Amino acid sequence: MNTAASARPADALDSNWSLVAAGALMTCVAIGVLFSLAVFLEPMSAATGWSRAGISSAMTLAFLSMGVAGFGWGALSDRYGPRVVVLAGTVLLGLSTVLASRASTLLEFQLFYGVMMGLAAGSFFAPVIATAASWFDRHRSLAVSLVSAGMGVAPMTISPLAAWLVTHYDWRTAQLIIGIGAWVVLLPAVWLIRAAPRTAHAAPGGAAPAPEMKIGQALRSRAFLVLGITFFACCAAHSGPIFHTVSYAIGCGLPTFAAVTIYSMEGAAGLGGRLLFGVLADRLGAKRVLVAGLLIQAFAAASYLLVNRLGGFYAVAIVFGLAYGGVMPLYAVLARDYFGPRILGTVLGAASMLSSLGMALGPVLGGWLFDRYGSYAWMYIGSMAVGLGAVAIALTFPRTGAAGKAPRLQPAG
Repeated sequence: MNTAASARPADALDSNWSLVAAGALMTCVAIGVLFSLAVFLEPMSAATGWSRAGISSAMTLAFLSMGVAGFGWGALSDRYGPRVVVLAGTVLLGLSTVLASRASTLLEFQLFYGVMMGLAAGSFFAPVIATAASWFDRHRSLAVSLVSAGMGVAPMTISPLAAWLVTHYDWRTAQLIIGIGAWVVLLPAVWLIRAAPRTAHAAPGGAAPAPEMKIGQALRSRAFLVLGITFFACCAAHSGPIFHTVSYAIGCGLPTFAAVTIYSMEGAAGLGGRLLFGVLADRLGAKRVLVAGLLIQAFAAASYLLVNRLGGFYAVAIVFGLAYGGVMPLYAVLARDYFGPRILGTVLGAASMLSSLGMALGPVLGGWLFDRYGSYAWMYIGSMAVGLGAVAIALTFPRTGAAGKAPRLQPAG
């Protein structure tokens, strides 16, 4: 009798796949709307006379504001629950797109599409992934990977829709439709996002759960420093190759369209990597799979220097995309193991802020190295070195106890 009663909460947690579907939809739409700016770049520049650099800077502003806002949204999610956070983010996402479609100056567009949309997009990653990690016990890595997979398919959903819309309407009408569509799709999904009951996270065998750390202790702990620095180095290692490989392939003599398909191949492989690594992490442990994935990512980045034909680029892109896509959700799984569900949104928000800095660093350094040396060789070699550094850092994670129970974490230093 007692055994059956204690089993029900875990079964109820692991059966909540509707939340996973809603989370994947939200991350897909939010990131997809943000990345659709690439489709609007040419028609907007032609219609308004705004420079492409000025329009593109909205994306830079969005990444910066998304990284900073993620920390705040994560903390609010821990305090007030994820539903109110994603509701606010959904309202802001549609509103920012609608207002951007009405912008009369470049500065207005940068504020609406850049700053406001970045704030909106930041409300989905940490709160939704933290919630999924809190609901699931037996299939936690797979659940988090499926939510993260929404970001992987985002460029293959909203961007084609945007391309179709701008062939039939002007760019303002197209963005207006996308903004309203985001509300129509996401507002019903908000009600599927709900916090996991605290009582459901008891230790195995009915024992009382281990006391969880306060947020100040968590952010000063060795586990968080290792998590955050590894996340930063991981993103810094793959962001440069992701951004510059198309240009590198064109420099190798590939036609522009063929070079762009390499990026698509990376994205498709990344989607598969999220699912594969999620299943493996549930069976082998998140830390082992993370270290293996980071090692593969490091050598795959440098392998681009060994190819100069489309078939070779595809082969490397599959391995590279599989690795960088697969490791991304595992940071949330490790954070859940170490810090528990109560402060997970705040911890993930802080870690995501560091990862955003890593993502911003790779493209800038890659461009600087090319301008200085006239070659992408040092960028790929540097990416491998940073990637191997991420492996070394990840190996220093404190050990977790049985059944993923977090150890007694001590403040760093």
